[in-house]
Amino acid sequence: MIDELQVVNYALVTDATLEFSPGCTVLTGETGAGKTVLIGALKLLIGERADTTSISDNADELRVSARLIDSEDKESIASRRLNRQGRSRCAINEEMVVVSTLAERFGPDFDLLGQHEHQSLLSHSAQLEYLDNFGGAPLSKALADYHTAFAAVIAAQEALTALQDQTASDARRLDDARFLIDAVQAVDPQPNEYETLEAELPILRSGEELAHAAESALADLRQEAAAEERLASAVRALEQLQGVDGRLDSIHARLSSLLIELEDLSAELRAYRQSVSFDPQKLEDALDRLGALEGLRKRFGPRMDDVFSARDEALRILDLADNLPERLTAAEQQLVKCQAELRQVADVLTTLRHQAAAELEERLQRSLEELAMGGSSVKFSFSTLDPSAWTTSGPERVQLLYQPSGRSSARPLAKIASGGELSRVMLALKTEVGDGDQKTLVFDEVDAGIGGATAGTVASFIARLAEKNQVIIITHLAQVAVIADRHYLVRRSQEDGQAVGTSVLQVSGSERIREIARMLSGEVNEAALNHAAALLAAAQGEAASNEVAQSETTQDEAASKAAVQGSNAAVQGKDTPEQLSMDQPGESGIKGNS
Repeated sequence: MIDELQVVNYALVTDATLEFSPGCTVLTGETGAGKTVLIGALKLLIGERADTTSISDNADELRVSARLIDSEDKESIASRRLNRQGRSRCAINEEMVVVSTLAERFGPDFDLLGQHEHQSLLSHSAQLEYLDNFGGAPLSKALADYHTAFAAVIAAQEALTALQDQTASDARRLDDARFLIDAVQAVDPQPNEYETLEAELPILRSGEELAHAAESALADLRQEAAAEERLASAVRALEQLQGVDGRLDSIHARLSSLLIELEDLSAELRAYRQSVSFDPQKLEDALDRLGALEGLRKRFGPRMDDVFSARDEALRILDLADNLPERLTAAEQQLVKCQAELRQVADVLTTLRHQAAAELEERLQRSLEELAMGGSSVKFSFSTLDPSAWTTSGPERVQLLYQPSGRSSARPLAKIASGGELSRVMLALKTEVGDGDQKTLVFDEVDAGIGGATAGTVASFIARLAEKNQVIIITHLAQVAVIADRHYLVRRSQEDGQAVGTSVLQVSGSERIREIARMLSGEVNEAALNHAAALLAAAQGEAASNEVAQSETTQDEAASKAAVQGSNAAVQGKDTPEQLSMDQPGESGIKGNS
């Protein structure tokens, strides 16, 4: 839902702010006043293409921003700027985004009805969605069952295809797998064996030198007056005077530690010497083994872990090959079973859709007759698809066809319906389906070519839609204007016969009655004011009727007389009806500065 719209330097609108009702907001004004400019500004915020010719004269850039509220009452601020060089800058909550992000984030929440740039009704998927929504719970269940069965067929087909691909390449894959297993098993590598040999090889190569070094070190420690014996003698000499001088006690402690460490080192040297030996055969065996492992690593590696993984995969391939024929048969049977189940649920879905289409067509026909489109009709067309072409939408191609008259043929809406016709078809469809999609519906040209009782019917349709959706409507019909919760008057100011700006005023009370009177007769006279007050009272209910009566009695009597005088003067050529109707409202409300 859009809560507020700000437009700066867009065409003749230099600065305007509109606050929209959650129900119905109406924009009225003379033809050419600039009402569609506001719709154009809204289109920019939902990602439509920008045009530098839309920038106001004497301005460097246009700016459009809006506060939007989602179904969870979370607010977002969307903005877009366009400069003379054609550079567009977009933001959501002050974070820079690209235009496509605006379209993805906010576009689905709006239906712009009456122009061909952005209408969901022209989409086959949207038409089918309306039909499915109209079908209610039974059709929704049938569609869910179809989706489940369709997904099962896709999964079964993919499984069978994978097995068939495996069969086609089985001979070579099996040969490769057997070759790899034979090569690896011939060496029979063990986990961490390669790394262990790499660490041991330097020791094996230098065994003789290592043994000699250890032997020499032990000899030095054991010879007469060796370090260990002399250190022990020093410890004993100091031990006799312990406790006399703390400084000497500290030296004694350190010497004692050294003696213990030296004894430990001697023991480790003896153990090391006993473990080290030079064995040429063992070295040769280690080199041979390392070379064999290195060969596996180069062929199937680069790491030994890769060698083990390749071996495991080859074993898996051989295992699968052993029962491949049985698995193929099982996969084929599973696919046949899933396809049969899909056909069953598809038949149910098709039957329910055809039934819903017949009922919806009948109801739409009655609605179109009420909307002064009695000679026209709409019909759902079903084209059966080959099972291989079935989609998640169903086994048929469904589209809504439009027939302007009995003499013409039914064709897709996009090809033959005018903007006004399309708007009224959408109005009828949304009213009948009542899909509760909670979108913002923007109607333009919905009242084209109608009047009289039909105007009242259009108004009642829009009022019903506004109970569940936010509705913004541009209209020239007073019957539509009076049902709105909020009313804006759009008017163009002139200097020397030239348009210089467009202002937007929120009107209420007597100002609204005056605008509705202008819409009724083109003149603001006493009869038109009374008619407008009666229409508004009827639309707003008894409470509004009492309020209007009081307002008109106390505030508008003089204005009505003046308007009648102005009307007479207009007939004599002193003033124009447009001047009378546009100059009377005050400047209260929200206004765009011109």
